[in-house]
Amino acid sequence: MVGIIPMASSIRPSLSTLRFAGASRLGLSLASFTPRRLACFHLASALPQSESFGLKASKLLRGDGKTIGVAAAGNASQASTTATPENVLEWVKQDKRRLLHVVYRVGDLDRTIKFYTECLGMKLLRKRDIPEERYTNAFLGYGPEDSHFVIELTYNYGVDKYDIGTAFGHFGIAVDDVAKTVELVKAKGGKVTREPGPVKGGNTVIAFVEDPDGYKFELLERGPTPEPLCQVMLRVGDLDRSITFYEKAFGMELLRKRDNPEYKYTIAILGYGPEDKNAVLELTYNYGVTEYDKGNAYAQIAVGTDDVYKTAEAIKLCGGKITREPGPLPGINTKITACLDPDGWKSVFVDNVDFLKELE
Repeated sequence: MVGIIPMASSIRPSLSTLRFAGASRLGLSLASFTPRRLACFHLASALPQSESFGLKASKLLRGDGKTIGVAAAGNASQASTTATPENVLEWVKQDKRRLLHVVYRVGDLDRTIKFYTECLGMKLLRKRDIPEERYTNAFLGYGPEDSHFVIELTYNYGVDKYDIGTAFGHFGIAVDDVAKTVELVKAKGGKVTREPGPVKGGNTVIAFVEDPDGYKFELLERGPTPEPLCQVMLRVGDLDRSITFYEKAFGMELLRKRDNPEYKYTIAILGYGPEDKNAVLELTYNYGVTEYDKGNAYAQIAVGTDDVYKTAEAIKLCGGKITREPGPLPGINTKITACLDPDGWKSVFVDNVDFLKELE
């Protein structure tokens, strides 16, 4: 399920952590990626589409605090075997979706937690050690996981360095005072790669800092917002192709697009609501660059959905690659599906009701 360059150690992206029962997790040791074990990631473990899951009605919150209704029991969590492409793509627009968390790997978990909490003002939401599989997860953010976009850090025992590559861009954090935040980062020994000042061609005050592993964070000066962890920037080789894919397959809205011919790049901001109230995806196209090195540090984004089966259908219809067929994870019954976009960026869709149960 994990489309990352093989290493001698393990990788642990998860739902929370998108886990399999016992040792069968999405985060298996890459050293154990034999053909037989790798094949288990792609087994069609989905329940029959005629089966009723008997789910309880529940709710999720968007970044603006509004309640997202989650489908109740019955056939709401099943994809219709007779659905037409038009029906599926129309359903995507109505699906209750939200960015849940972003997963990536770090070389020293305690050091990173210290930097995020002391310099960036995040809270450590929870931490979990899995010694039998030799990894530890930490979840950090600016609010509860059932209503906020959060970070899931993964530390693999004995691995102190990763290759971020050239494809990953940065995370965005909205702050009240960029200059004050930069001074705090400097005081704590952090690295500032761009001093505070207006963005090129605009008025928004920004700065860039790096965490201890080299992940870049863009600090954006904004007023109070319900979603301070506001952005993930990824580079793509064909912006129009990517916009079409995320609009149709993911049901995102193109919030804005800006071309910067002077600096030879174009950006597109996509998401599930206004970017001042919701976390968004920023896609960047650099003129003439069609391929990038993704390294092995960044893992994936998780997205909530009411139906992983229809989601997988829509992704296939839009040219995406399903890397894990939709269905429940063995032992815990959390329904997920995983995919790659046209540039190979990985996302995992998680059933909304099951996600809440996971948090419980």
